[in-house]
Amino acid sequence: MNAWIVLGVAIVCEICATSSLKYSAISGNKLFIALFALFMSVSFALLYQAIKSIDLSIAYAVWSGVGLVLVGVVGFVVFREEVSAIKVLCMALIVIGVVGLKLLSKA
Repeated sequence: MNAWIVLGVAIVCEICATSSLKYSAISGNKLFIALFALFMSVSFALLYQAIKSIDLSIAYAVWSGVGLVLVGVVGFVVFREEVSAIKVLCMALIVIGVVGLKLLSKA
C-alpha cells in the first residue's frame, strides 16, 4: 500500500484517538479510554509502516501537524470550542510549515 495512504489512515486514527479522549473526559465513560488506546496503537503502527518509505522528519511533521489541525477542526465543529482568528492563523502556519518541509525535501 502507498506509504502516503498509510500515513493518512494513521492521521485519521490519531484524530479518532484524541476525540475519544475528549469524549471520555466529557462523559466519564471508560470505554472511550479503551478506544483511545486502540486508535493510538493503530496510528503508531501505521506511522511505523509509513516511515519505512517516507523520511522520518516529513512523516512525523505531516502526522503531527495535519493531525493537530484536524483535531482543532473537530474541536471547533464537534465540541463547539471557541474559534478565533489567532487560532485559525496558528493552524494555517502549521500547515504552511508542513507543506514547506515537504516541498523542500529531496524525496
